[in-house]
Order: sequence, then structure tokens, then C-alpha cells
Amino acid sequence: MTQAKNGDHVQVHYTGKFSDGSVFDSSTDSDPLSFTLGEGKIIEGFEDAVRGMKTGDKKTVIIPPEKGYGPRNDEMVIDVPLDQLPKNLDPQEGQQLQLTNKDNQPIVVVITKVTEESITLDGNPPLAGKDLTFDLELVTIA
Repeated sequence: MTQAKNGDHVQVHYTGKFSDGSVFDSSTDSDPLSFTLGEGKIIEGFEDAVRGMKTGDKKTVIIPPEKGYGPRNDEMVIDVPLDQLPKNLDPQEGQQLQLTNKDNQPIVVVITKVTEESITLDGNPPLAGKDLTFDLELVTIA
């Protein structure tokens, strides 16, 4: 049986969980995730785990931050005075905003705190700094 290798288009069912067992994402009630191994469009640890699997194989892997979404970066958390926000913005904790970085690239931030004077914005990926557990099933290799 063929093992998945770089350049193969694969379909994988997965369930992603935090270390406490709570599920943050799953494909079990939808179509499997489709991607080409080695293109770098999926986190490194996920690709590493799929590489070498055969159709029908199942496994559970733990992906550390370094092979996932990276460590949390405190420099990606900033406080912004309310008077610097658009007047029509009603900031709420958990709300996502799109800003542009110094290179004019879009970046999504989450409002993590609102006070009477300012808001706190966090530009870290939501899964940054976390060990991620994935239950994987390789559905197809093409």
C-alpha cells in the first residue's frame, strides 16, 4: 500500500483537541481536509504526522507550538486608546478587527479587553502557544 509523501494530494479526517480534551475543530461531520503534502499550507506538525500514513491509517499526535502556530508573542498584544478608534466602532471583547501591519499586509486581531480609556488587541493566532492533539484518519492519497 502506498504511503503519503510530499507532492501527494491527500484527504484527512481530523479532530483537534486541547490538552484538556476540549475539541477546537473537527472534520468528522463534514468533508475531509484536502491538501497537497509539502506545500506548506497546513501547519508543519500536521503535515509531518500525515507523511508516511497509508489510506485508512488512524493515529493520534501531539503537535507542540513550534510545529503548530508558534509561541505566543507578547509584542503582538497592544493597548489602543479609545480616542484613536473610529467613532462608529462599538468595541466588544472577543470581537475581531482587521488591521494592516507596517508592510501593508492585513492582520486579524481580537479585542481581549475593553476599559473606559482603551482596548487591548491581540494579534496572536488563537492557537499560538498551545500543544494541539489531533486524531487523524487518512482517507485518500492521490
